[in-house]
Amino acid sequence: MLDVHFGAGNIGRGFIGETLADNGFKITFVDVNDTLIDELNKRNGYTIELAAEGQEHIEVHDVKGINNGKDPKAVAEEIAQADMVTTAIGPKILKFIAPLIADGLKLRQANNNTTPIDIIACENMIGGSQSLKKSVYESLNADEQAWANQNAGFPNAAVDRIVPLQKHDDPLFVSVEPFKEWVIDKSQMKNPKIQLKGVDYADDLEPYIERKLFSVNTGHATVAYTGNMKGYKTIGEAVKDNSVVDQAKHVLGETGDLLIQKWGFDPEVHHAYQKKILSRFENPYISDDIERVGRTPIRKLGFNERFIRPIRELKDRGRDYSALVDTVGEMFFFNYPNDSESVKLQQLLKDEPIEQVIRETTDLKDEDLINEIKAAYEKHLAAVK
Repeated sequence: MLDVHFGAGNIGRGFIGETLADNGFKITFVDVNDTLIDELNKRNGYTIELAAEGQEHIEVHDVKGINNGKDPKAVAEEIAQADMVTTAIGPKILKFIAPLIADGLKLRQANNNTTPIDIIACENMIGGSQSLKKSVYESLNADEQAWANQNAGFPNAAVDRIVPLQKHDDPLFVSVEPFKEWVIDKSQMKNPKIQLKGVDYADDLEPYIERKLFSVNTGHATVAYTGNMKGYKTIGEAVKDNSVVDQAKHVLGETGDLLIQKWGFDPEVHHAYQKKILSRFENPYISDDIERVGRTPIRKLGFNERFIRPIRELKDRGRDYSALVDTVGEMFFFNYPNDSESVKLQQLLKDEPIEQVIRETTDLKDEDLINEIKAAYEKHLAAVK
């Protein structure tokens, strides 16, 4: 079987690629990075290292690459004969690859290829595949959309594996944590006959997406923003500070309260899940920069993102969300010149009152919440002066 995978970066190779290869797939990586594409075509394989004691190596074979910037036609031709399409490129990039996927679907229709295909966005976002579908359909006419409705599925997915920023002499070598979780909404699949080992299939994906987003992503970001306030540069340094770990535990306690109430997760099982998450952050074989984990702070301040959404829902339920608000207050101090959102956020803080910046970045209309976040920001501002 063939998968066309958008994104030849560390997550694409070290997580999605590894899982697909383990299921016997050939993989065509699509990317604009010449170095990665050239090496994939030269070697047709790469090495993954597990960031754990023993540092086991896994070899991935039967891969190739296409530079979509140079040969978009080849991408469409590959999709026309593929069994699956996956992505790991970042939520903001999905809309840019959508026309390529649309061209591939048009070619499948022209070739009368009615073998159902699932297109799965493996991104840190809620409803990623359905968002991608909306963008793809913008490049399809009514007839093409009707054909796609019959033959192409866009099942949402939840993915979880820590793949830190890294640099190796071998551009294809990638180090990943041993833990991985990939859950697909089987109710949205068009080809349920393809069942990947190592992947879970759920009738309702939303509880799993929220559990991951509000636990792993919220917790990891909390360590980054709290560690940043204390002057640390890596997650490894930050988690050696008990006060940083305590903040993460308090935040996970609040999001855990929400998840247990909302979705009926077993409290004992969920607390074990949270404990596992913290142990993953403390993995000594993973060196992750606070700059990477905390990047794109404006996106992470979003109304439906990892902090503001649980804050809103906890408030609606009359539950405690004070640690979450405290962490949001820290996010406005994330200042890294290499991150465009960080630069934009700092400029907003120079140009506008903090309460207006909070409104713009979070889309909150609740003045009480805005004032609570403002108070948290001012508390941290006073501490750093």
